[in-house]
Amino acid sequence: MDRRLHPDHDTLAKAIADLCRRFDDDYWFQRDQSGGFPLDFHRAVADGGWLGIAMPEDHGGAGLGIAEAAVMMRAIAESGAGMSGASAVHMNIFGLQPVVVFGTAEQKARMLPPLIRGEQKACFAVTEPDAGLNTTQLKTRAEKRGDTYIVTGQKIWISTAQVADKVLLLARTAPAQGSKGLSLFYSDLKRPGVEIREIRKLGRHAVDSNLIHFDGFEIPAADLIGVEGNGFKQMLHGFNPERILIAAEAIGLGRAALRKATQYAKERVVFDRPIGQNQSIQHPLAKCWMNLEAADLMMMKAAQMYDAGEECGAQANSAKYLAAEACYTACETAVMTLGGMGYAAEYHVERYLRESLIPRIAPVSPQMILNFVSEKVLGLPKSY
Repeated sequence: MDRRLHPDHDTLAKAIADLCRRFDDDYWFQRDQSGGFPLDFHRAVADGGWLGIAMPEDHGGAGLGIAEAAVMMRAIAESGAGMSGASAVHMNIFGLQPVVVFGTAEQKARMLPPLIRGEQKACFAVTEPDAGLNTTQLKTRAEKRGDTYIVTGQKIWISTAQVADKVLLLARTAPAQGSKGLSLFYSDLKRPGVEIREIRKLGRHAVDSNLIHFDGFEIPAADLIGVEGNGFKQMLHGFNPERILIAAEAIGLGRAALRKATQYAKERVVFDRPIGQNQSIQHPLAKCWMNLEAADLMMMKAAQMYDAGEECGAQANSAKYLAAEACYTACETAVMTLGGMGYAAEYHVERYLRESLIPRIAPVSPQMILNFVSEKVLGLPKSY
């Protein structure tokens, strides 16, 4: 895991950092204040060829791995863009892995290039108000009628749906049978039969979160991914990459907060000395650095295991847990280091703290990760 073994990662991170300099603290401050999707940032990432970093070369991607995608997402968040910048491109990086793995040649040729070129944006519609993390109990239905599926139901906490052209949708095509009977679709979102309502929330105002109602929403049968009824298994191919990328973003955000706090501690003078000379300031910051670095090692281990085709559920989930906790602590410590100024929006760390709750909550709660490790790694009885 020594970075010296991956010199290309340093080159990649530097290239992303150079791109992100065009979108400084003031840019993300304004996006947080006024809301509105960062279209110019998304366009810049697309124009740089980065949206397809982990997509097949045959369809315009770079053909690199999730490890490289993680380096990219970490660098975006670390630039000060935080979860707002990362979430603006997050879905494009991992979301269509089920299409890459299970899609037909025709579907890949039709679906992947526009996303890679930044001509289309996609959202990921799985979570429902009454199901939460119990994905096997999803109720949104897709009833086949001839060459069309008619969708009825609702989804919640769907990011970027306000600007998305496409939706990756998990819906029930057979009576409730646990994980069986769920099917995966990738189709146009802007059709009759869909209502998208934005949710006001604590942070990440630049990237919308939504409640979606489907009522007679039509999806062509040609947009079914893989085999009908196998959607849950197909979707799992996106779960571990998503956890790895969320971990990378959390680490980047934590580093951004630590950078701000450290600089302030060097410059702020109280009682004729910089506050960073005091161990009560130094030690919490030092612990934050160590925790972020440890989480980074687990994140890269999970990414490399995934790219090698190895089972990495425990590592991916652990990386997400460790990174989210380290990020939150770093952001909280940054606010406390700045004191009253940390509470002021113009110093940015209060925005970081608000955004640091996202990787703690999504896409899976810390409690469920602890349950997973307890059961799958330690062999303890299932507790839920």
